[in-house]
Amino acid sequence: MSLTVGSKAPAFTLPSQPGTPVDVGALIGKEKLVLLFIPLAFSPVCTVEMCHFRDAWQQWSALGCKVFAVSVDSPFTVAKFRELERIPFPVLSDFNKDVARQYGALHEDLMGLKGVAKRSAFVVDAKGTVKYAWVSEDPRVQVEFAAIEAAVKGC
Repeated sequence: MSLTVGSKAPAFTLPSQPGTPVDVGALIGKEKLVLLFIPLAFSPVCTVEMCHFRDAWQQWSALGCKVFAVSVDSPFTVAKFRELERIPFPVLSDFNKDVARQYGALHEDLMGLKGVAKRSAFVVDAKGTVKYAWVSEDPRVQVEFAAIEAAVKGC
């Protein structure tokens, strides 16, 4: 079951590249966060989503939030994806799928692929409370950028 609005956001640490852990848990309860679970790096919808945030980065930065993408791809893959697409925020590897499970954002089986993140977006306020939670069963459905932005503004 997915996290719902009003839930306490689970803390986690994941690598952004091999050997480079990012402690998102240290920010929960201190900063506004946008957590974007993406099914697979380099897939068309994921690339469009990440490039939207990249291209509108000044707007997202002005909201005073920290943005993180989470993928079940390896640390090598997420690092290369971030580099090639010039993504200005961390893309984290949840290779063991623990965080996607905690957030209720994991397809156990997606078209024969075992353990793929569901396209999801969570906004966490500076108290560590989930203020927006959206999880799609269909990986082709894009996140609602305006709804995420409105949730961040409401924090």
